[in-house]
Amino acid sequence: MDHSVKTTQNRVLSVKMWPPSKSTRLMLVERMTKNITTPSIFSRKYGLLSLQEAEDDAKRIEDLAFATANKHFQNEPDGDGTSAVQVYAKESSKLMLDVIKRGPQEESDVSAKQTGDVLFDISCGRRAFIDEDEARELLRPLTDPHNSFTKIRFSNRSFGSEAAKFAATVLSSIKDQLTEVDLSDVVAGRPEAEALEAMNMFSSALEGSKLRFLDLSDNALGEKGIRAFASLIKSQHDLEELYLMNDGISEDAARAVRELLPSTDKIRVLHFHNNMTGDEGAIAIAEIIRQCPSLEDFRCSSTRIGSEGGVALAEALEHCTHLKKLDLRDNMFGVEGGIALAKTLSVLTHLTEIYMSYLNLEDEGTEAIAEALLKSAPSLEVLELAGNDITVNSTGKLAACIASKQSLSKLNLSENELKDEGSILIAKAVEGHGQLLEVDLSTNMIRRAGARALAQTFVKKHTFKLLNINGNYISDEGIDEVNDMFKDCPDKLGLLDDNDPEGEDFEDESEEEEGEEDNELESKLGGLKIKQEEE
Repeated sequence: MDHSVKTTQNRVLSVKMWPPSKSTRLMLVERMTKNITTPSIFSRKYGLLSLQEAEDDAKRIEDLAFATANKHFQNEPDGDGTSAVQVYAKESSKLMLDVIKRGPQEESDVSAKQTGDVLFDISCGRRAFIDEDEARELLRPLTDPHNSFTKIRFSNRSFGSEAAKFAATVLSSIKDQLTEVDLSDVVAGRPEAEALEAMNMFSSALEGSKLRFLDLSDNALGEKGIRAFASLIKSQHDLEELYLMNDGISEDAARAVRELLPSTDKIRVLHFHNNMTGDEGAIAIAEIIRQCPSLEDFRCSSTRIGSEGGVALAEALEHCTHLKKLDLRDNMFGVEGGIALAKTLSVLTHLTEIYMSYLNLEDEGTEAIAEALLKSAPSLEVLELAGNDITVNSTGKLAACIASKQSLSKLNLSENELKDEGSILIAKAVEGHGQLLEVDLSTNMIRRAGARALAQTFVKKHTFKLLNINGNYISDEGIDEVNDMFKDCPDKLGLLDDNDPEGEDFEDESEEEEGEEDNELESKLGGLKIKQEEE
């Protein structure tokens, strides 16, 4: 697409950015409810909310996020609503994560929760500062010499120096029986010196424990924080799961983690999401994962990593042959990083979930990855490649790859440029996929022909749950056709309120001409077979 067309497209879409329609707001509530009630690593740690509680929280989150974004919109210099939408999404995401990490509140404001005399949890209720007296009351069950707790969760409570001092004495007395420790978000809002002092006390108290699980996320650690936990980290030889998310893990902090970890042979889960790691930090992390032969779940999303760091990570991951879940979303790997990833993916045959959205892969990187996956990961269930500037030029190989993945349950190719031709290829690629549940092809410049082909494919799938083709260039007549196809199962079709019938450079075409071109395109692609290379 030339520059003039892009300019026209952006101008047409910008006037619709804010405020969101009522149906869009309702859709966000529904999606947040689904996310909150879906089992995940967080629900295993914090508990799973009931549907009613999740719906109530989702409505409250959306109201708060909308109010915040609307206030921002009113003060926008340009007034086009683009940044308001970003605020709306960011605020919703942040508040939703707070709810998930808070866990269920059916026993609101309860001092501590005991689960089967194994998990001791004080994370329920509102985030709060606690002093020594409150710490004594909260941690009273741990002082029972006959307690059988093996897992503790202190997150969502901010410990001052005196509270941390008392907690440290308790932790020291039970450290030999502990296998899982969650110290995420335990110094929020504290001055740096006090926070570091608290972390040092926790670390010294737990030194020498034999933990399987350790979560130090959401503590804005940086290198100082990592080193505050040095005695704890250095004493861990049996760790299987380590979480350092949203911790300000910079280049120096990443090097500190590499330096302090004494053994990584048993690590199965390693998460570094939402840090400021950069390329040099990624190189340090790569040195860690190179020594993680048992790694099954690796997350390094939103960490500001470019091509150099991406290549380093890709090369290191070649050694993790048991890897099942890979999440590298929202980095800047580029084509070079994509090609390096392709080489790695060819040997990771056990992968079931791949998240590589927003990596700037472009067509060249996408083709390389598609070719590699064609002969690897036969049991792949989730594939996300949103926002990678993928065009129809690479969709042929991508479609062949997708066609080979009969276990696929979720496919996300949103925010690319597949247009009608590419979307029809994808529709044909998944015709025989009986386990497919969700497909997202929103914001792909799709018009009437592509929308019709997709609808015809997915409406036939009895167990299918959701097709998202919003944000495209589907005409009003095309939308009517698609809605009519799904009239007996409307829940399977996402909202279509953000389509722009006059998108791209088709404003002057009549509906009759559009229909003729759609039919011609479908005719050309009608007999197309998705070719799969023989292994």
